[in-house]
Amino acid sequence: MSKSCNEERAGLDRGSISRREMLALAGAGPVLLLAGGLKAATRSQTRKPNILVIISDDQGYADVGFHGCKDIPTPSIDSLAQNGIRFSSGYVSCPVCSPTRAGLMTARYQQRFGHEFNTGPPPTSLMEHVGLPLTETTMAEVLKAAGYVTGAVGKWHLGMRPQYHPLERGFDEFFGFQHGGHSYIKLAPDDYNPIQRGRKPVHEKEYLTDAFSREAVAFINRHRDELFFLYVTYNAVHTPMQATERYLKRFPDIKDQKRRTYAAMLSAMDDGIGAILKKLREVGIENDTLIFFLSDNGGPTQANASSNDPLRAGKGTMYEGGTRVPFVVQWKRKLPAGKVYDHPVISLDIFPTVVAAAATQMPADRAIDGVNLLPYLTGEHRTPPHETLFWRSGDRYAMRQGKWKLVKLGDRSPELYDLSEDISETTNLAQQKPDLVQELKKALNNWESKLQKPLWTPSRRRR
Repeated sequence: MSKSCNEERAGLDRGSISRREMLALAGAGPVLLLAGGLKAATRSQTRKPNILVIISDDQGYADVGFHGCKDIPTPSIDSLAQNGIRFSSGYVSCPVCSPTRAGLMTARYQQRFGHEFNTGPPPTSLMEHVGLPLTETTMAEVLKAAGYVTGAVGKWHLGMRPQYHPLERGFDEFFGFQHGGHSYIKLAPDDYNPIQRGRKPVHEKEYLTDAFSREAVAFINRHRDELFFLYVTYNAVHTPMQATERYLKRFPDIKDQKRRTYAAMLSAMDDGIGAILKKLREVGIENDTLIFFLSDNGGPTQANASSNDPLRAGKGTMYEGGTRVPFVVQWKRKLPAGKVYDHPVISLDIFPTVVAAAATQMPADRAIDGVNLLPYLTGEHRTPPHETLFWRSGDRYAMRQGKWKLVKLGDRSPELYDLSEDISETTNLAQQKPDLVQELKKALNNWESKLQKPLWTPSRRRR
């Protein structure tokens, strides 16, 4: 069957040459062939990129090859760093899952609109007001309005009620689950948190990580001739710790059984990312795809045997192990390969960066905390993208300004760390630098004055 006019137009917009064009050029002689080739190359240089955002779940900072991991190979994830840019100080906006995703989807500190905590187990997660507020504009909505086909695969965790469903928040397609966790093996439909295709529960038979990879590859194949935004959010390597023998047998030398299962789960995800990248290459669009990879927070080392070395603590904490994560970007057409970017960046920056790449606009009626990173990554801008970064979760706070990190935990005295000398946050300098502590506290208080009270708390229950 021949392509429709719309499909041919999409192919031309993407800088490709159709079969009809090739036949016409073949009879036109080498001069026209050369001219046509140059024209196609020019289009390829100026076209909008496809957008691919890949998120792992609860992955340890140290558990990638480009951060020195020795016992778990991650060649596919590492290839993104080799062919793109690694952020050595890459942060998320919260040390737990759902708030980070709310910030990433909006480019705003999630505390601005009350999405401060995880949505929690039932009954909290099923309440009408528990989810990414409908007043917020998502990355998917902006890209869809700009002509992108939008797809979400994996864990959503931004609300269970129908109004918070991905198909109501800018996505054309969805395959995954809405809550914060899921079995990888027992995948029969249930009433609470089923695997869904669109809004319909499905009985998935494949290991869940493999199923998500399969669906991501299929989305790319379906929309290879269109501009697309694909949001792939694995629940690996979040608990429950479940892996198949296919992946477990790769790690016979890891004696700690929890670590071995974690390794198998991570290896399955890395295989899936490899399959996604391979499909981009096969259909000829890898160079024109802007790809981000990051974890949604630091690893919960006791729960899943992840490692955050050399960072302190892990998921749920305000120390570096809670918020500094593996974080890379690749766009072969535009960004240099093998570069390490040392200035602090945050997951809030992804939305403004992809919107700039897509030549569209951020919402103009609200404060945006993220920054378009492209001019910083290309060297056009030499200054840091952010003067200050902030975190709040209940009565726990942190901020980073340059090399200085302030941590305030409840009623405890403030802690101050020099991250340029002490990435592990072992030496509290607060008593030696009281004036600096007061200066940072003032900036933190000023930021907090712009925030909203949480819309819910994790401990809230129906009575």
